[in-house]
Amino acid sequence: MSSIVEVTHLRKLFPVKKGGLFERQEKFVHAVDDVSFTVGRGEVLAVVGESGCGKTTLALTLMGLEKPTSGVIQIDEQNISALKGRDMQVVRRHVQMIFQDPYESLNPVMTIADIVAEPLNVHKLVKNKQEREQRVIQALEDAGLKPAVNFLHRLPQELSGGQRQRVVIAGALVLEPELLIADEPVSMLDVSIRAEILNLLLELRQTRGISIVMITHDLGTVGYVADRIAVMYLGRIVEIGPALQVLQNPQHPYTKALISVVPVPNPRQRRERLILQGETPNPIDLPSGCRFHPRCPLAQPVCQEIDPQLQMAATAHEAACLLLETA
Repeated sequence: MSSIVEVTHLRKLFPVKKGGLFERQEKFVHAVDDVSFTVGRGEVLAVVGESGCGKTTLALTLMGLEKPTSGVIQIDEQNISALKGRDMQVVRRHVQMIFQDPYESLNPVMTIADIVAEPLNVHKLVKNKQEREQRVIQALEDAGLKPAVNFLHRLPQELSGGQRQRVVIAGALVLEPELLIADEPVSMLDVSIRAEILNLLLELRQTRGISIVMITHDLGTVGYVADRIAVMYLGRIVEIGPALQVLQNPQHPYTKALISVVPVPNPRQRRERLILQGETPNPIDLPSGCRFHPRCPLAQPVCQEIDPQLQMAATAHEAACLLLETA
């Protein structure tokens, strides 16, 4: 499978001034710190982790909304890390984002037709009103709003949460992108509607061949939608591999702890919960050695000295990325 996205040693640091009036020291928030991965064409990659681990910053950097501090992001074999202006606008025709909150991402004074048509106007992709309306209707119906003509002249506040999220998805689809970056696309929706939106994303992957990077903290859903899972902690990917392999046989203790608290319908299959102690370390003053050792139930003295790196598997049978030995 060819790759549509190749990320190599990506870093995004945010400067922070600390200190008194006369002596100020510049430090950095390590939001994304040396991250590498690929996304295949038509693949769904789920990026999971606790709040504050760097998932959303990673998504914004992939979109070009945040400039990387260092590293390379290639989309369709084009290095977008240094693109600006018109060149970046061309890339955004092929890469679209679904934001978390459909109540905040839609303009309340614009009709649904105007909201979905806005990307077409920005990129100047239609010649007349008829063509614009046809593409808007097609995008709305592909997003599950049928018949689309019933929604064209309505305002966002007249729609339910699930319908609003479908409008957001339609706004992304209208440009016919190759890559969707979905940042917590169902976290703001009722449980009864979440499955519909997830099924819609899978259907788009099958019918349009769209690749999806799904940002989420919910490990309970990623096994249903994702081909691969990448687990982030303090700005780094600590484990990545095929979804079922990561969920059924996690290698990193952080991944094991996340999976242990996922609700299981059958009480006979419930696992022993691994509750992590303490808070996530400050991303400004990172712990020495392994970043997870202050909370790790398996930590040893050597973990305070050695910073393990991901080791990519050499064969398909070893497809998961495992941490090098920390002891």
